Parts: sequence; structure tokens; C-alpha cells
Amino acid sequence: MFDRFWGILVSLVIATLGGSQVLAQQYPTKVITMVVPFSAGGPTDTVARLLSHAMGATLKQQIIVENVAGAGGTIAPARVAKATPDGYTILIHHIGMSTAPALYRKLPYKPLEEFEPIGLINEVPMTFVARKDFPPKDPKELIAYVKANKDKVTYANAGLGAASHLCGMLFMSAIQTDLTTVPYKGTGPAMNDLLGGQVDFMCDQTTNTTSQIKAGKIKVYAVTTKTRVPSLPNVPTLQESGLTNFEVSIWHGLYGPKGTPKPVIATLTKALQVALKDATVKRRFAELGTEPVAEKRATPDALRSHLKSEIEKWGPIIKKAGVYAD
Repeated sequence: MFDRFWGILVSLVIATLGGSQVLAQQYPTKVITMVVPFSAGGPTDTVARLLSHAMGATLKQQIIVENVAGAGGTIAPARVAKATPDGYTILIHHIGMSTAPALYRKLPYKPLEEFEPIGLINEVPMTFVARKDFPPKDPKELIAYVKANKDKVTYANAGLGAASHLCGMLFMSAIQTDLTTVPYKGTGPAMNDLLGGQVDFMCDQTTNTTSQIKAGKIKVYAVTTKTRVPSLPNVPTLQESGLTNFEVSIWHGLYGPKGTPKPVIATLTKALQVALKDATVKRRFAELGTEPVAEKRATPDALRSHLKSEIEKWGPIIKKAGVYAD
């Protein structure tokens, strides 16, 4: 009787472990959906489409990109958090994953508790850009001009909690000037209106601005990193222009719903790491002014740690600014 009990127990353990291995070997068997919290044409969407193609090649399965925009990028994470945790619905998100807890009083998900991190993807510098005929000629003139015309100048952003909103909020705090902001449902629509001259200027990621800058369709003033960006070597930093201690870079990460089996997460992480070494991805990232993270950072532990530190970093800044959404 006792021997039979232990035999059954051992069989169950072996079956469980074997099941995990089989799951890892079989996954994926159908199309995977990568959910993007912003509209098509924006920087996160651009990164998602490059990544989905490269990861799909490794996984030998199609990854489709689904844009679920709205509410400052919070609708998509809420949806993924409630998705079946089987690896067929994953989320790509940027720094907004870490700022949302401070921005929203009633956030419908918990970033650190309701997701399984897959890995960091890249870090993206931001640029201050304006309509082509905006009067200021350089960063110093930009600061002086917007301060002198604060009631007339319009600043575009991709909605509450978006990277462009965060950058603009820090900029206005740094120059101690409140500007008229024009929120959009994504940086794609915001960029379209900037190109059309309906708004004056904005702060946006290099993944969305570099091609427009190089084509001469918009005016660029500065990058938001401590050092100049290789893809835009002639563009100064804001720190060079006298706005010290101003630094913003946007990072992207990949997540699955909480409870996604570890073998599935491991399979996705490996596909991510392979994709970040892909020559086409690296080349396109470079053209867009960004670069993939090192392999050791494209892991669940690295993303989990980074997300936690970013929440701790931005929370006090946002709360001090008094910016909230219901």
C-alpha cells in the first residue's frame, strides 16, 4: 500500500515535469498576438513590428501586432493582464508601465504583480522637435520663446502617461513654465498634426522622429540624453544648451499575463534575445536612433528589476507635479 502510494506520487511528479518539457517543445502551435498600447505609426508600434517579425522567424509562428490605444496606454495592459496565460497574448510597453501607478488613482492592473516579464528590448533617446516654420533657431531660443509665449505655444503629446507627456511635463517643470498641451491618442496622430502645422512642438522618441528629421520635414532642437545620439550627431543635448540635470530615455519591455508557464516565458525570452541580435533589427534600430539591450538585460529578472526601480524613480516626481488621472 505504502509502496503503491509513493509510486503514484513519483509518477505524478514525473508527469508534471514531463508536461512542462512537452509544453516548451510544443509552444507555439498557433498565432501569437503582440498587443501595443498605442496607435499604429507611433514609436512603440514601430519597435513592435520589427520585433514581431524577427521573433516570429525564430518561433516559426506568426506574431501579429494589435494596436489597443487609449487612456494613456492603460487599456492594453489591462486587457493582457486578464488574457489567458498561455503565451499567445503578450504585451509590449514602454516607460509608461512604470509611470502609470503614480499617474492613475484607479489603475486597473498592477505592473509588478499581474504580469510575467519576458525581457527588456531597447532604450530610446527622445528629441525636441517642432513644425518646420517654428521661429526659434536653437535650444536656447526655444526655451526663451516658449517662456515668452506660454499662452500661445501648443505642445503635443500622445496622451496622459505617454512618453511624450512625461517628457513634456519634466520640460515644463525644468523651465518653470506651464504650456498649453494638446493630447492625442498616440504619437502617430500627434506627429501628423505637427507635420501639418496644427501644433507647435513636442518631445518624441527617435524611433518616431529620426526619419522626419533627416527628411527635413520637421525642425529638431535637442536630444534628451546626456550625450549626443550617433544617428543625429549634429543635434545638441539639452544639457549642452544650459538645461542641466534634464535626462529622459524611453525603454521598452515585453510581458505576458501572470501565470504564463515558465517554459513558455523561457521560449519567448530566447526568441527575443535572438531577435535583438538580428542584423536587420540592429540596422533598423540604429537608423531610428536606438539600439538593442545586451543579452543579459533581455531577461525576465532584468526587466522585473528595471521596472521596480523605474516605478520608485518616477513615482515621487509625478506625485510632486500633482498630475493625476481617475
